[in-house]
Amino acid sequence: GHSTIDIHGDLDQRDRNESVIAFSNGSRRIMVATDVASRGLDIKDIELVINYDLPFDPEVYTHRIGRTGRADAKGTAISLYGPRDSEKCAYITSQARTAQMKDLRVDAEFKMLSEYETLCINGGKKTKLRAGDILGTLCKEIGIEPKMIGKINITDTKSYVALHHTVTDKVFKALKKTTIKKKKYIAWILN
Repeated sequence: GHSTIDIHGDLDQRDRNESVIAFSNGSRRIMVATDVASRGLDIKDIELVINYDLPFDPEVYTHRIGRTGRADAKGTAISLYGPRDSEKCAYITSQARTAQMKDLRVDAEFKMLSEYETLCINGGKKTKLRAGDILGTLCKEIGIEPKMIGKINITDTKSYVALHHTVTDKVFKALKKTTIKKKKYIAWILN
C-alpha cells in the first residue's frame, strides 16, 4: 500500500488543514489533490507532481506543476494523458512555460510508504499545550527517543505529532494512561 492523503473542495477547512499537515510533516508521502491545491499551498520539498485530467487553461497547468521545484529546488512534473487529450496537451505545452521534456525512468528503489504517521491530540493553544510539553511526555514519560519524533504542529484546539511508524502504537496506547501537563488528552492516529 501507499501512505496517501487527499485534499479537495468538498472537505471542510479543518480536514483540508489536517491533510496539509500530514503531508508536509512527512507522515503521508502522497497527496491526491484537486485544483484546490494548485494555489496557495506553501509546502517545501515536493519532488513530484503528477497531473491527471489536464486542465485546458495553461495558467492552471502552470500553477499545478509549480507545486514542485519551488525556490530553486529540483522537482519533476509528469502529465498523464491519453489520445483524447492530445490536442489539449499540445495547446497547454505551446502556451505554458515548460522546462525541457525528458524520458521518464523508473527507480526500482523508490518507496512510497512513509516512515511516519500523524498522531492527533485533542488539545492545543487554547488548553496551553506546547510542543515542548508533548515532547517531554513522549521522551521522559513514554520513553520514545527524540529521533523517532518528527514535526509537531499545534493549532488552537488540536496538536499533531509526526511519529516514526515503529513507535506509533506504543505512544497511542501509552497516552491512554499518561497525562500531559497533569491533564488527560484523547489521542488518535490520522488515517
